[in-house]
Amino acid sequence: MIHAPIPELYVSYESSQKLKVEAASLPSWDLSARQVCDLELLMNGGFAPLKGFLGEGDYDSVVDSMRLADGTLWPMPITLDVTEKFAEGIEPGQDIALRDAEGVILATMTVTDKWTPDKPREARQVFGADDLAHPAVNYLHHTAGSVYLGGPVTGIQPPVHYDFRARRDTPNELRARFRKLGWRKIVAFQTRNPLHRAHQELTFRAAREAQANLLIHPVVGMTKPGDVDHFTRVRCYEAVLDKYPSATTTMSLLNLAMRMAGPREAVWHGLIRKNHGCTHFIVGRDHAGPGKNRQGQDFYGPYDAQELFKQHEAEIGVTMVDFKHMVYVQEKAQYYPANEVPKGDTVLDISGTELRRRLREGLEIPEWFSFPEVVRELRRTSPPRAKQGFTVFFTGLSGSGKSTIANALMVKLMEMGGRPVTLLDGDVVRKHLSSELGFSKEHRDINIKRIGYVASEITKNGGIAICAPIAPYTATRRAVREMTEAYGAFVEVHVATPVEECEKRDRKGLYKLAREGKIKEFTGISDPYEAPETPELRVNTEGLDVDYCAQQVILKLEQMGLIGTEG
Repeated sequence: MIHAPIPELYVSYESSQKLKVEAASLPSWDLSARQVCDLELLMNGGFAPLKGFLGEGDYDSVVDSMRLADGTLWPMPITLDVTEKFAEGIEPGQDIALRDAEGVILATMTVTDKWTPDKPREARQVFGADDLAHPAVNYLHHTAGSVYLGGPVTGIQPPVHYDFRARRDTPNELRARFRKLGWRKIVAFQTRNPLHRAHQELTFRAAREAQANLLIHPVVGMTKPGDVDHFTRVRCYEAVLDKYPSATTTMSLLNLAMRMAGPREAVWHGLIRKNHGCTHFIVGRDHAGPGKNRQGQDFYGPYDAQELFKQHEAEIGVTMVDFKHMVYVQEKAQYYPANEVPKGDTVLDISGTELRRRLREGLEIPEWFSFPEVVRELRRTSPPRAKQGFTVFFTGLSGSGKSTIANALMVKLMEMGGRPVTLLDGDVVRKHLSSELGFSKEHRDINIKRIGYVASEITKNGGIAICAPIAPYTATRRAVREMTEAYGAFVEVHVATPVEECEKRDRKGLYKLAREGKIKEFTGISDPYEAPETPELRVNTEGLDVDYCAQQVILKLEQMGLIGTEG
């Protein structure tokens, strides 16, 4: 039967009530945001045929050959990564409770496997390179736990979503809707960006070509750092939904944590859509690509994803509709695939970067490019840069002049007015936010992440945060950048004063104590300082007065459009 229900991992209501009580005595793991997304799709059949988080044999096979140990096509390792500390108390054969961040139990898992993965190998095989410029590789090394647990999952209840509830469907709910509507062919459109006119045109064409109904199936789980938040995106989708014929188009939200794994991700998306009852799937140019690697080249070729999907199309059980790059032809006043533009005609196109620039600078976004309703939503979330919050993050050795410049900058910005300014100085933060922390690497990282969290909240609410910690580690600074850039600009200023000069200025006598071995783990003496490779600004305070250095920062902020002549 077409669109027949698929198996889920949930137990009956009676069993779930009993399990909830029993689970109170089990070791509990609080799931990360990504793990909650994965668990939801495991439980509701979105990740069928998986019955739980991968065991070691399946994991190795998926990493090496995109197949489970039994040969079934599955390109993405779905793993439960935990801390070493938690793993110490867990042995195969044990049950654990899986809870959300609030402690609500969602499932239990019978642990069959426990192992320490070779993460560089996973990065190379799954993402094509062990390169921290890839968001999923960075996540793997700096966010994911160091031990993996595998085993079948028993679903107790789905995670609760308080937003867009009527738009969220399980695979079986979508299948039931397709059955009810009598839809036999459904083409799915995967998106993590707002829909503009080119997307509308390509989805119309795809549905026409496949003679199929259209499912707009945007991802609302985790996407790439810096993407438009899902609340804004869903409001944009809802704003343009009435441009589509309601008899042949529907929209549903997919709570998927993307990995941005390009070709492998495309195959994975196809299998997930198959489970949701789709027969066709639009695969884009550079589908699920994460952008550029450390060498400044794209991680994946523009058509790699389409080629890999095509190779496995029969096994996926979904027909690929290849994404045509759509461009606007001025003379014809309509969209054409880029390879079908009449000779001599003028092509108009706006890239994602150009769109963000226009939003940032409050410039016009033409109607041929996007719908006024979408532009209105985007402008609500992304006002011009000079009206947004931002963070200035000073980093440098102790005694480099960070705090002094930060203070001068604060006063200059307050003189300009227009936005509240908060200074999060290292010593002040230590006193009020982190008084219980020491100076080990772990404690320093916690301290910097706390500063980053506060700065991101200030930025989100339209204020200016100025931070001046030492922040010696690249990975931690990157984590703070990602936290903040979700809401506004992050301006890293490396105060690159040499250690010899910092020692000369040593007002607190710290360098002397470090040289004598009386202070352990002192940055620049017994502990490394990883200098930023590409800060927005680098200043060396040697022989320069504070006012000049603060002015360099002001000029940089003006150049970035963060402070305007209108203040």
